[in-house]
Parts: sequence; structure tokens; C-alpha cells
Amino acid sequence: MQQFPCQPNRTTITATEKPGLMRSYLIISIGLACLMLAISGASQTPASAPADSAPALQNARLDRVVDNQKKNDAAMEFFERLERVEIKKTAASDGTSEVKISRVIPAGTGVDHIPVGPDGAPSDPAAYRAALEKLATSLAFAAGEGHAQHDAYEKIAKKHKDRDELIEATRTAFLYTYLGQEPRGGRMLSKYRMLPNPAYKATSRATSIFARVRGFVWIDEEAGQLARVEGEVTDDISVGLFLAKVNKGSHFMQERYEFAPGLWFPSFSQYDFDGRKFFTSFSFHERTFYSKYRRIGPPKEALEAVRQELAATKDAAHGE
Repeated sequence: MQQFPCQPNRTTITATEKPGLMRSYLIISIGLACLMLAISGASQTPASAPADSAPALQNARLDRVVDNQKKNDAAMEFFERLERVEIKKTAASDGTSEVKISRVIPAGTGVDHIPVGPDGAPSDPAAYRAALEKLATSLAFAAGEGHAQHDAYEKIAKKHKDRDELIEATRTAFLYTYLGQEPRGGRMLSKYRMLPNPAYKATSRATSIFARVRGFVWIDEEAGQLARVEGEVTDDISVGLFLAKVNKGSHFMQERYEFAPGLWFPSFSQYDFDGRKFFTSFSFHERTFYSKYRRIGPPKEALEAVRQELAATKDAAHGE
């Protein structure tokens, strides 16, 4: 498996967690939807662009960003990574935070999280080996053929289709204003303001969220890639059949870098949401740092790699 260098992380920031159903709704309905909308940040010609910039060129630029984002999403299914998640009850609380560090490995029909130490190495060799054995079982299933696998992959295909539809909807759901150039790590990024398009008609509950979000996106024009997105909830958003609500003023952001040739993955994500679930207030503040991306391949390829690692851990245990 080929190892690619990690990108620099941002300064550690505090976080808060709200587990269970609410966390799923927030991440899926708000975070993912709003993150995906950002890829169309290059849909308007910069104010300083040459006068002879033709609409075809503008469309080609946007199409490139969209196509690259879809390619990045698809490639994520073949790359493992290290995730450090920092969670807190409130953003204003003291410096103590819960930290979860996991080796995250795609397993074909899902994603496996294996707890590790701060350096990415196993902190409990026995538990780590048991987790690898469980992962091997999941990969063996995903690599097989049958009705169960067919049904599982159909569900995944449906999620991919929904995601792509969200991406396409953002072409008209937002208005983008070019603000200028900003440097980042030796490269120049184009910054755009992102505001809801008052003429846009939502086609689903997910796309209706767009009317309550504004923010900024940064595009690496040379690479045709989304580099950063920041967003703010401008009006309360009902979640889960109005049983919960995300408050106005909640924020989210994500940064992305090139971790493999032509592939840009997240390096840092941040969610700061406040709201209510039933009659109880909640605060959701979470920071995730992503590093050590490594291609592990589709299930059959990943299964072989995991089996080799299991054999190596067994040999190491016998050698002690």
C-alpha cells in the first residue's frame, strides 16, 4: 500500500459531542449537505476576470471542480486514515476535552473505526488484533457476491445518488460573489461569498436547508479543487420531523488538501451547533483532524492487506 505525506493540521480547538440520533441528523442533514454545496463556489466569473471570459469557459471551470469533488468522494472509499476527534460539552468550558483517536478503514459496505494511541499505534495489542479480525470478516463479506451484498451495495449507491443530487442542486441554490485571492501554503485560493438564491425552489428536505445557510468557499483554481468552506446557519432549522432544532448562529467548516496525486481529502472539520432536542437544549462542538491517508483499495485488496497485517502481528507476538 502506498503511503502519502500528511498535510499540516490546524491548531487544536475544543469540541463538544451530542451522541445518538441527534448527532446523525446534524452531521448528515447539516454538515454533509452544506459541505457538499460548497463545490460550486466557482460558478460565477470573478469580477476581475478578463472581459473575454466566455460562459463556456465558466461552465468548464465549474464542471472541473464538480467532477474533481465527485472523484475525491469516490476515492475516499479506497483510503484509510487516522482521525483525531476532540469533543466538549460547551465551547466555553475549561480545557478538558474527550479525545478519540481511530484508524478509519473503508470496509466496502461500511467504515470501520479501530481505536489507537496518539501516534496511531495500538495501545492494546490484543484488542487491536481482535478489531482487525472483525474487520477481516467484514471485508470478506464485502468482497463476496450474493443477495446480502447486492442489497448492501444498493443502499450505498442510493446514498451516493442523493449526495450527487445535492451537489447538482447547489448550482442554482446559491449566489456566489468573487472576493479576491488569498494565499495558503504557497498556493493562491479564490475566495467567494455564498448566499442563498431567493429564486431557488427546494426539491427536498435536504435542499431546503440551503435557504438557511450562508458562508464562504475557497477554490484552488489551478487544481480545480475545493480547498476550504465555512458556513453559518442564518435561521433556526428543524431536524427530524420537528423533534429537534438547530439554532441560528451555528457554524461549520472544513479544510481540504491534496493527500494523493490529484485527490483532495479533508484535513480538518469543525462543527459548532446549538439547539434543542425535544425539550432539552444541546450543544454540539466537535473538531476532527484527519491524517496518514493511505490507499488500502477495494474490499478484496484491503482484505489481503489486513490478513498480512494480522499475520505480522501474530509473528510479532510469538517473537516476544
